[in-house]
Amino acid sequence: MRLEIALVSETFFPEVNGVAMTVGRLVDGLRERGHRVEVIRPRQTHDDRGGRDERVVPGLPLPGYYGLRFGLPAGGQLTRRWRQRRPDLVHVVTEGPLGWSAVSAAQRLGIPVTSSFHTNFDRYSAYYGVGWLRPAVAAYLRALHRRTLLTMVPTAALAADLAGGGVDGVRVVGRGVDTGLFDPARRSAELRASWGVGPGRPACLYVGRLAPEKNLDLVLRSFAAIQRRHPGARLIWVGDGPAAARLASEPRQQHFAGMRTGVDLATHYASADIFLFPSLTETYGNVVAEAMASGLPVVAYRSAAAAELIVHRYNGAVAMPGDEAAYIAAAEWLLADRERLADVALNARASMLSRSWGGVVEAFERVVHEAIALSCRSSIGSVPLPAHHG
Repeated sequence: MRLEIALVSETFFPEVNGVAMTVGRLVDGLRERGHRVEVIRPRQTHDDRGGRDERVVPGLPLPGYYGLRFGLPAGGQLTRRWRQRRPDLVHVVTEGPLGWSAVSAAQRLGIPVTSSFHTNFDRYSAYYGVGWLRPAVAAYLRALHRRTLLTMVPTAALAADLAGGGVDGVRVVGRGVDTGLFDPARRSAELRASWGVGPGRPACLYVGRLAPEKNLDLVLRSFAAIQRRHPGARLIWVGDGPAAARLASEPRQQHFAGMRTGVDLATHYASADIFLFPSLTETYGNVVAEAMASGLPVVAYRSAAAAELIVHRYNGAVAMPGDEAAYIAAAEWLLADRERLADVALNARASMLSRSWGGVVEAFERVVHEAIALSCRSSIGSVPLPAHHG
C-alpha cells in the first residue's frame, strides 16, 4: 500500500553526520518502494529553497555544532499544510523545537505520529560544561517519545534503555551499510603515500566529528602506545569540529584529511590498517559499520553498534566501556601480528555483507504500518457506540 509520510528532521543532506546520512538512505528507500515522503527541515542557507518533496522552515545554528541547525517551532505552518494534504503518518526524526511542534500538530489533527531516537543529547551535556542540565535534557527526550505511538531505535540495547526509562512502544529497526561503496578493493597505495605512511607501516584512522564528546584523548593515548611498538605509524583524522585545533597542536605523526564523503571517504577507510573509535556517547555509530565493510578492523568500546557487530578478536576488538587500559591493549593486539590483522579484516568485511539498507527500510515500513493500525484501533475505541433501543 502506497503511503504518504511527512518526515520531520532538523538535519538532512547535504549536512555531513550520521543522522543526515541515515535519514537520506531511509527517504530514498521509501521512495523507491513507491511511498511519497515529504521532508520538513530547517533552512540550511539563506537561499535554500529545498529540493524535491522538501519543505524548509526557519532554523538557528546549533550551539557547539558548526554547520548544523535546529528548527524553530512550526506548528501553525505544519497544521495548515497537513490540513491541505493530510499524510498517512508523521515521523519525527529529531527532538528539537521543530520536532516537538510537529508532534503537537499531528496530534491536533489526529494523524498517527512515530519518532526515532538517534542521539544521546543528554550525555553530551557533560562535555560542554552544562552537565547539570543532563537530567532535564533526558526528561525532555523521554517526554517527546512518550507522546508518539512508537519509537524506532537502531539497537536492542538502546530499546531496553528507553523502555527502562518509561518509554513504551520501542521498536528496533537497525541500520544498514553500503557494502558496494565501502569496499576493501578501494585501498590506495597513492593515498597512503600522501599520508606519509611508509611500506609496512600502520595507518591508524579516526572518522567522525572532532569534538569533546567523542573521547578523542583516548585515540591519542592509544596511538602513543602503538607508536612505541611501531615508530613509523601515522594517525589519520577524517572529519572536523571544535577539537581540531587542539588535536593539531599535538606533536605526533598525524595527518588531518578534513571532511570526506562518498568514494573519497570509502577510499580513506579502505586505505588504513586499524580504526580507533573510543566514543561512549553513540546510539549507534555508522562509522563502525562503514569501517568493517571496508575491511578495516575496529577497536571500540562494547556499546552501541560495536556491541552488536563486533565479536572480540574475530572481526574486531572491543573493551568494556571506560576500561582504557583494555582498549589500548586491544589496539596493540590487533597490530602485533600482520597475519592476524589480515584475518580480522576479512572477517569484518564478511560480517557486513548481509546488512543492507533495504532491510532497514522494510523494518521501518513494518513499524509505520503497525503505528497506523494502532491509531485506527484507538480511534474506533474512542467513538461512542450508538445506544441500543430494545
